[in-house]
Amino acid sequence: MPLFEITNNSIQKIATTTFSQAKMLERQDLQSRLRSDIDVISPDPDKLLVVAEEFSEWEDSRRSIDLLGVDKEANLVVIELKRTEDGGHMELQAIRYAAMIATLTFEKLVAIYGDFLKKYDNDKDPTHELLDFLGWDEPEEDKFGQQVKIVLASGGFSKELTTSVLWLNEFDLDIRCVRMQPYDHDGQILLDVQTIIPMPETEDYQVQIQEKRRKEKESRKRDTTKYDIVIDGDLHRALNNRKMIFHLVSSILEKGDATPQRIIEVVPGRGGSLFKELDGELNAEQFQEIMKSDNGGTAPSPSRYFYKEDHELFHFAPKTYALSNQWDAQQAVSAAESLRKAFPKLRIEFRPTGT
Repeated sequence: MPLFEITNNSIQKIATTTFSQAKMLERQDLQSRLRSDIDVISPDPDKLLVVAEEFSEWEDSRRSIDLLGVDKEANLVVIELKRTEDGGHMELQAIRYAAMIATLTFEKLVAIYGDFLKKYDNDKDPTHELLDFLGWDEPEEDKFGQQVKIVLASGGFSKELTTSVLWLNEFDLDIRCVRMQPYDHDGQILLDVQTIIPMPETEDYQVQIQEKRRKEKESRKRDTTKYDIVIDGDLHRALNNRKMIFHLVSSILEKGDATPQRIIEVVPGRGGSLFKELDGELNAEQFQEIMKSDNGGTAPSPSRYFYKEDHELFHFAPKTYALSNQWDAQQAVSAAESLRKAFPKLRIEFRPTGT
């Protein structure tokens, strides 16, 4: 966004420049100034403390973090700086650094911060300063470093970089992109600093969306519990959720004098989504071809129904049925219990493997 100067009788546009044209270097000019004025690029000026510069205390690496910070929630913050207009590959560098410092302890950070203070002839006590900043009476290792955040500050960002950051943030990373646009005003360098990711106007909304997605991912986490089931004396061992339900339904349809409609009535909450039914007595290949035809030329993912093999289909004239295999742990256990009660003659038993 351009800047303008208002004079007595006009509005004059101020010319943009680059850090390179202004002969400003990353370390000597930008980094040295931001070290003591981190509020310029910090998303919340009062909540970030710089604790190290050119940090590289790890083995087998010649690279270093431009600035290392900590926020009020005791999260470590990797701050990477570029004077370029595209940001280069700074997001990849920052992710490496974040991984390298993820195991830092509060005790280690005290030592790091102590070295930083001594470097600039500051005789403050690093432990006291950190505790005071965090609002702690004493170190709380269980609350320290729960997350590593990243702040990328550059003269500009390429589309590839911003696209990567947006995608990475979808996976609960916390990466901010701060654009520093220099202007040349009669030889005086002005700086326009704006957070472009996340956009300030949408930050609260994006946080809410990320939290919603995180909770959804948690609820969808695959349960790895295996089950042993007994049906009319036949034992099946170590079955996952979906295979347990398939064996139960298959045995009930074979031995329990039941129909798919009866299964639908018994299993709670699934209704018409429990089976996919097609007219005719079809084999697996025919079933899939019709599914493709009904779905615009693309068959539903095989993960949605059991129909890859002939023996996975159920035939009740004049229709063929494929059982859904979309089952989480809670649904599977509830369905198994309902089937056990509805078909007592089959003496159905099920339990987690190993119990």
